Amino acid sequence: MTSTMTTEPGPAGAVGTSVLEARGVTMRFGGLTAVDGVDLTVGDREIVGLIGPNGAGKTTFFNCLTGLYVPTSGDVRYKGTVLPSKPYRVTQAGIARTFQNIRLFANMTVLENVMVGRHCRTKEGLFSAIGRGPRYRAAERDSRENARELLDFLGIGRHAGSLARNLPYGDQRKLEIARAMASDPGLILLDEPTAGMNPQETRATQDVVFKIRERGLAVVVIEHDMRFIFGLCDRVAVLVQGRKLVEGTPQVVRADERVIAAYLGTPYEDGAAGAREDEGTAS
Repeated sequence: MTSTMTTEPGPAGAVGTSVLEARGVTMRFGGLTAVDGVDLTVGDREIVGLIGPNGAGKTTFFNCLTGLYVPTSGDVRYKGTVLPSKPYRVTQAGIARTFQNIRLFANMTVLENVMVGRHCRTKEGLFSAIGRGPRYRAAERDSRENARELLDFLGIGRHAGSLARNLPYGDQRKLEIARAMASDPGLILLDEPTAGMNPQETRATQDVVFKIRERGLAVVVIEHDMRFIFGLCDRVAVLVQGRKLVEGTPQVVRADERVIAAYLGTPYEDGAAGAREDEGTAS
């Protein structure tokens, strides 16, 4: 398959300094190639969408970017440095993610969930935690303040003392994002952040992603909601059967006949025109 890519800047002038560079990423499981030679570059403060049919390899590619999988071949660089193969070290390097299926600590409070995400930025060890000395208490106070600020930023600060399991579904999604942001990343990967949401919650999530960009982060989003993706992203990449089919602005991708055939279906206008032609032939 061939691919095309535009270099037009997005709404934020996204093309410029690269935050993420994935080159030739391939992931094989025995005789199955789930991701096949995929390249992806994400610029500073850029929002990039990753779409494709079910089984196209999108989440597998995310797992390669975040150290959950070690690619069979290819490499992933964050700000010019090859990423390590351990998820916690990828987080320390500056990449955070959410998951398609919500993964919260259900019996911990909302505030505690976010504080867990901050752990990779604290330097206190086991003995400091056991002794609970001044340095430990200062680090915990900093984590707590950071967590409260993020919860307020995402509009769920009122739930800080509630158990995570008691949050409405849309707020649980926001909590996952807050926990990811607590690690102080430069790039955040969102895996289907609007899955299961109603239209109002989806619009709120779009606003959240724009606010995240305003804080200086780059974002990569996997999503099946095309209206959400095309209204959000500076660039969109399409995966089909593990390969990148096309990449470009939302306008370019939406109009590409290969994407229409592989994923989006026949445009309504073409279908309507065809119906009118058939009617004319019949008469």
